[in-house]
Amino acid sequence: MIAVVGHRDLGKPTLELVEAELRTRLDRLAEGAAALVRAGSGLPVVFGRAAREAGRKLTVLLPAQGVVPAPLPEPDRSAAGELLVLAEHVRLLAFDPADRDACVGADERLVETCRTVLAVWDGSPSDGRDATAHLVAFARARGIEVEVVWPRGSVRGRA
Repeated sequence: MIAVVGHRDLGKPTLELVEAELRTRLDRLAEGAAALVRAGSGLPVVFGRAAREAGRKLTVLLPAQGVVPAPLPEPDRSAAGELLVLAEHVRLLAFDPADRDACVGADERLVETCRTVLAVWDGSPSDGRDATAHLVAFARARGIEVEVVWPRGSVRGRA
């Protein structure tokens, strides 16, 4: 399994650069390895598109309340819809999508199930909002291969 983690504050120009780079990376990684992403807008959608274009099976992780999907925050709803169309499989995981710590916990569980993590990361440390550095360290501490993806010209911010 190949998962993606990364910054959520990427604008359209950077997401386009990242999508092209993800497609390239997915083309050269182990053939047959499926892709795994937690539903959300921005990076999850471009990863889902890149995975399907690379011929990978895509599994989408959705938050759940018991045995039913939990409502996603408004900005993530249409993105989740696109991901569900791209998905071969859907997994439900009990967590609150409105709770940052719960989302980080869900990402940790996602990372634990993978052999490779593609980290869309500018190398900055974790802060109170962004947990990318934490997830990279989490994966590396478990011996999971991490490839940092930060194409030339990428910037943070929703510009």
